[in-house]
Amino acid sequence: MGDRGQALDALVAARGQALKRYAYLMSGDDDTADDLVQEALTRALARRVVPGDPRELERYVRRIVVNLAVDAGRRRTRWWRLVPRVASRGEAADGAVAVVERLSLADALAGLPPRQRACVVLHYYEDLPVAEVAELLDVGPGTVKSQLHDARRTLARTWATPEREPADLKGEV
Repeated sequence: MGDRGQALDALVAARGQALKRYAYLMSGDDDTADDLVQEALTRALARRVVPGDPRELERYVRRIVVNLAVDAGRRRTRWWRLVPRVASRGEAADGAVAVVERLSLADALAGLPPRQRACVVLHYYEDLPVAEVAELLDVGPGTVKSQLHDARRTLARTWATPEREPADLKGEV
């Protein structure tokens, strides 16, 4: 373990909360975010060589988080396609609660496919250019652009309202 363990300990001490927030944006769930960060750190520790520079190490761990989140989303999507839904969510007691939930960005992001969600988080939250998002996700820039376009269209339908139309949803990539 040695140097790798010490480097990861230092990363967690300095940037642990930021990694958790990042994982939360990717997953939309607090417990899942904890699991993603823990699994990413475990995988980084298992590697023979990890980046020595703290910024490179954090970038490496974040990439693992993205890959884990996308993979988990794919598994979840496949599972729900195979298993019939036997129970539906109960109706909200108060209509206002349902409206607030429907309009929340977290719910809207949760409705995006995993790769679209990852593109949105990396491009808009992390403020990465399309080329870097493409590199992180190991896809072409055109794929990132189309994923962002599709995500914006979905978010415009499910999240934006005439009173609240975010500039990000109208802009070009």
